[in-house]
Amino acid sequence: MIHNKTIALIAHDARKADMIQWVTHNAELLLQNHLVCTGTTGGLIEKALEEIVGNLYQSKLTKMLSGPMGGDAQIAAMVVEGKIDLCVFFIDDLTANPHEADIQMLLRQCRLHNIPVACNRHSADLMITSSLWSTEYEPMSPTYKAFKR
Repeated sequence: MIHNKTIALIAHDARKADMIQWVTHNAELLLQNHLVCTGTTGGLIEKALEEIVGNLYQSKLTKMLSGPMGGDAQIAAMVVEGKIDLCVFFIDDLTANPHEADIQMLLRQCRLHNIPVACNRHSADLMITSSLWSTEYEPMSPTYKAFKR
């Protein structure tokens, strides 16, 4: 099971209810980690966690800006800096987003830096319960020789 990691939590508007249900269902496990959220999603997660554990979640959650205001880009920067271990991003594929470039940048940086991304509840459940999180497993870094300094 995942513990002592930094997990990014992001959800588009049409998927925020799914995210809250998922976080509520997995609250005990998630609170063994540090959570980084985009602003609006983070506010909703705060309310949900407060109902479950009171203010015990506060040191475990950091809110960035909302996605359209740069929150996706802030989390992408954390990925580049090696500060994110898992990204759970519930994406609404049926609605256009004005900040699509930021979304694609975040997903690209996760792929480049070998950060697992869960885009739905099933993949998120599989990822957070993987036995690899509690072993000495070290994922191999992608080789981009031409781009290394």
